[in-house]
Amino acid sequence: MTEQKFTFLIGSARRDGNSETLARRAAAALPPEADQQWLHHQDLPLPPFVDLRHGDIPFPEPQGAEGTLLDATLSATDLVFVAPLYWYGLPAATKLYLDYWSAWLRLPGRDFKARMAAKTFWAVTAISDDDDRMAEPLVGTLKLTTDYLGARWGGALLGHGNRPGEVLGDNLALEQARHFFVGRN
Repeated sequence: MTEQKFTFLIGSARRDGNSETLARRAAAALPPEADQQWLHHQDLPLPPFVDLRHGDIPFPEPQGAEGTLLDATLSATDLVFVAPLYWYGLPAATKLYLDYWSAWLRLPGRDFKARMAAKTFWAVTAISDDDDRMAEPLVGTLKLTTDYLGARWGGALLGHGNRPGEVLGDNLALEQARHFFVGRN
């Protein structure tokens, strides 16, 4: 059996927000042998993505934060998008990270698409609305990305809360967190 490596990509504009709190609750139920890596996009800022796909200039070899994110992405068996719902979609930092995948798909020798197909994608999000349908654009974006790459969709864990810590009052989400990763991989 392949050792699991969960890479948690935190896209919130605040630290220790509801999405991260919920993700940490879910991660606590992972088996001890499952490796966990936690990356916050605030610590690895990316410049605006420049699309070079249809020009004569190849994408440069990733350096700095981009290189770190690419290496973490490729080394993971499971990618967990920890992203609060911002205006019905992904936070800007998470969307920017996904934009970079357009370049990574074209890097020689990386086999990005083939390597991504072996992964499982997950989402953990907190929403301030009581209606879970409001998260459909965020979840849909990640599911379509999963489908495009031929990867596996693990599921989405939704919690409710606006101010930091409010998700701890969502007993249903906390119970679901205890079993979110267990037995689904």
